[in-house]
Amino acid sequence: MTFKGDIQKSGNRARTGGGGRTGSVVAGGGIGGLLIIGLFLLLGGNPGDIGQITGGGQAQQQQPADPAQDPGLAHCQTGDDANQYADCRVEFTAISLDQMWTEVLPQQAGLEYREPGLVVFEDATQSGCGYASANTGPFYCGGDQSAYFDVSFFNQLEQLGGENAPLAQMYIVAHEFGHHIQYIEGTLDLIDYNNPGEDSTAVLLELQADCYAGMWVNRADEGQDAMLQTVTPEQVESAINTARAVGDDNIQRRSTGEVQPDLWTHGSSEQRQEAFLRGYNSGNMSSCDYLNTGNYAA
Repeated sequence: MTFKGDIQKSGNRARTGGGGRTGSVVAGGGIGGLLIIGLFLLLGGNPGDIGQITGGGQAQQQQPADPAQDPGLAHCQTGDDANQYADCRVEFTAISLDQMWTEVLPQQAGLEYREPGLVVFEDATQSGCGYASANTGPFYCGGDQSAYFDVSFFNQLEQLGGENAPLAQMYIVAHEFGHHIQYIEGTLDLIDYNNPGEDSTAVLLELQADCYAGMWVNRADEGQDAMLQTVTPEQVESAINTARAVGDDNIQRRSTGEVQPDLWTHGSSEQRQEAFLRGYNSGNMSSCDYLNTGNYAA
């Protein structure tokens, strides 16, 4: 997906954080450990719960920066910047997501949209859910209602068989915002990584966040105020490939050589592709009702 080059942001949507020397999360060593953390945190996990899946030690925590002194992403001003720099792409994607959910959430769910916090950090940061580093990957924290991104993590997508392409990155941002929608809906707390499995509530809600991401791709290039140029089939394919790459079965196969559905927390590659396409093909929340609540307007 390509942003229109002449669009401009008004004020800073993202704040920055991190840097400095910190402790590290012990994940069993090697790239396999990093991939397991990616599985847990890439699309929704809580960094404060890493020890539950890794048996790792405690990390030295870092105090968050003073928001009043935060310069934001000063180099990110236009759509051209978003097309060139990954951190700017994250910020402008968030602005586009705000536009969509401000309109769609009241219409289809009868709920008021509240913008989540957006933090783009380097090396390490302290979130409302605990310590996070570049190794933990993107995540949403309900504790401070904020989404966190170290864009260096995008480079690991290729190690999982995905694509480090613009729409693949945007899909991840849209997924994390999907968790914020679940927070507003009051369902986010139903995600329980301690009780995994292919039919678990955790998997259902992760698939719903994928579906919500697909909804955004469906709508992001529509209307006079659209920030993005027309989405191409090739760009959609890059997002689908990334959704498949972060399937539990693919990550398990690549990290341990064995697929264990009873340990799934996010869904298989097929499930994640299907969830994304549900949202993309319909553009409606009702198609993403994985909990069968019946709460959405058709």
